[in-house]
Amino acid sequence: MGGAETDILLEAASLQERGHEVALLYASGTGRSENVWEQAFSQRHSLAGASVREETCAAIKAFAPDLIYFHSLPDLAVLEACLNSTPPVVRRVHDHRMYCMRGGKYNYFTRAVCTRPASWRCVIPCLGFIGKNKDGALPIRWVSYQAKLKEIRLNRQCDCMVVYSNHQKEELVRNGFEPARIEVHAPIHGSGKVSESESPRQQNRVLFVGQVIRGKGVDLLLRALAKVRAPFEAQILGDGNHRPYCERLCVRLGLKERVQFHGFISADGLKKYYQEASLLAVSSVWPEPFGLVGQEAMLHGLPVVAFDAGGIREWLLDGENGFLVPWKDTDIFAARIEQLLRNKDLAQRLGARGRELLSQQQDMSRADCPLDQLLRRVVTQGSCKTKIAYETR
Repeated sequence: MGGAETDILLEAASLQERGHEVALLYASGTGRSENVWEQAFSQRHSLAGASVREETCAAIKAFAPDLIYFHSLPDLAVLEACLNSTPPVVRRVHDHRMYCMRGGKYNYFTRAVCTRPASWRCVIPCLGFIGKNKDGALPIRWVSYQAKLKEIRLNRQCDCMVVYSNHQKEELVRNGFEPARIEVHAPIHGSGKVSESESPRQQNRVLFVGQVIRGKGVDLLLRALAKVRAPFEAQILGDGNHRPYCERLCVRLGLKERVQFHGFISADGLKKYYQEASLLAVSSVWPEPFGLVGQEAMLHGLPVVAFDAGGIREWLLDGENGFLVPWKDTDIFAARIEQLLRNKDLAQRLGARGRELLSQQQDMSRADCPLDQLLRRVVTQGSCKTKIAYETR
């Protein structure tokens, strides 16, 4: 249940409120929180059979949508079936996987950010054809360069691409997508109502929320925390393959008594951690497409300290709702955390400004619903019906 899934549920609810009928086409069930999806989508079609192409065509025929709106869809057979159908197709781009064989647009080992389009350099020297294998017996898997190029070509046929940030739009343009067919729609609704103004948090509590993987830079956050001299405790919420290393690093840095790793916390359980925190630390070093967790912090009136990575600078205004830190600079990261821990008035002022900015965005979204307007425009250009089908991985 990551940012993409949260966004799908919120968008589906918003579209239903505006009179659309929505259906879901998905790969297979997980057995986790499926009741939420059943409530959001009255019609659901699973691709659990042998021929996903035929099942996709059957689902489209059964629901007869006016528009197909898909998310994170790496299955090329399903993608081709959607593009060959009658309804126009719109894609929401959540990350870099569509045009990056490694998926993160940065080098796992050196952490250098990649600014090139997909090309032969993805094979040599990047070695992007070697990927992690989460499901098979072997730890690695083959990633096809030709299949990645085909995926890019197919996605260029979409009627419209929807992205969170100008940073994402630049990446798409770099990979040959037409700028006129790319719409920037930031996720301005958050996952709830903006909370009322709160009194300053007296405890010194640093919060991290996200996957504990190398690209999220939890190890750099720990190195920054080791330089903070003000009393504090830190809560690391999330799980991932980098967690064992980070837990060992935590011990080596002498932070074991001040840093707690809580693992995955459900969306409902996150609220109390946000309410008790002094600030949110976003230590990502990979180029974040947007950084949805920042809006969660703003929702609860928290200031944010983050590295200047990817699209983060499009919502984190340095000195206004938090601090934007030069990429990988743990000295400045530590100094900004300490500044907020020692100056409660400043932390409250920045948090209040973030809450105000988010509230303004939510008011505009409720009034205009840019996504609704975009989808209606695409449908009008193609046909005049009123159903929307969702595609997700």
